[in-house]
Amino acid sequence: MIRNPIPWPNGARCACAITFDMDADSLIHISRPKDGHERLYPISMGRYGPTVAVPRILDTYRRFGLKQSFFIPAWCIEQYPDAVDAMLKDGHEIGHHGLIHEDPIETRGEAQRIAFEKALDIHKRRIGRAPRGYRAPVYNITQQVIDLLVTHGFLYDSSLMADDIPYLMKTATGELWEAPVHWGTDDWPPFAHYAEIDYMMPVKAPSEGLQAFWEEFDAQYEAGGFWVGIWHPFLTGRLARWRLVEQWLEQTLATKSVWFAPLEDIIAHVKDVTAAGRYTPRVESLPYYTASQLG
Repeated sequence: MIRNPIPWPNGARCACAITFDMDADSLIHISRPKDGHERLYPISMGRYGPTVAVPRILDTYRRFGLKQSFFIPAWCIEQYPDAVDAMLKDGHEIGHHGLIHEDPIETRGEAQRIAFEKALDIHKRRIGRAPRGYRAPVYNITQQVIDLLVTHGFLYDSSLMADDIPYLMKTATGELWEAPVHWGTDDWPPFAHYAEIDYMMPVKAPSEGLQAFWEEFDAQYEAGGFWVGIWHPFLTGRLARWRLVEQWLEQTLATKSVWFAPLEDIIAHVKDVTAAGRYTPRVESLPYYTASQLG
């Protein structure tokens, strides 16, 4: 049960966004800065995303008439212009995902502000507009980054896990919507095997790994909620996995009342129905704690 379900457009039962974090090979360069450029296997694994998987994913979206969201480190935006151009041509959202997938917990203070704003400038120059949404690398958003998002006029973040459905965050600097995520719909646990960044998981068969996502969707659909996949092209965009995703999409679109949309559209809708007095969101006040409270 969801206590305050959101009224979705056209009476849809559930809002859905399959969001992709197109990290490509930024992961090996940020984790192994001294010799990442010489580690050809993880580079090639990451490059599979923008060069092979993204065209496959976009072809599926085109066939089903879907617009979705991609979160891309700014370094990858510059490194893989063909993939980015194809996303823009088809009308997909591109969100802020750091400069080169730097962890905000480890990159604080002035270094974090510089990296955040440099990435923002690349978005404006390369994408043609400022992004409306942000997802922190490894979900490690900090209060500093929340404040940067508010200062720069972002609509939403998608890094936190305090609810099943979008909610509003209020801070001393302003307001920001949250499109919540959680590990149950992230493809790292079932599919990632990446020794160089200390992430070693038993890789599951496509049917077993994806089944968890479908069960999460079924629960959200039953409750009239919000389902978001947090996927990576070089993981779920692989041939056998994506074949099953296509089958699920075809069946879902044919049999369910679902609104598939980019996160920026979903959050804009929640903001609009709230402003119109048709919905009252749950509010989280930030920061949760200060250092003095825990000292």
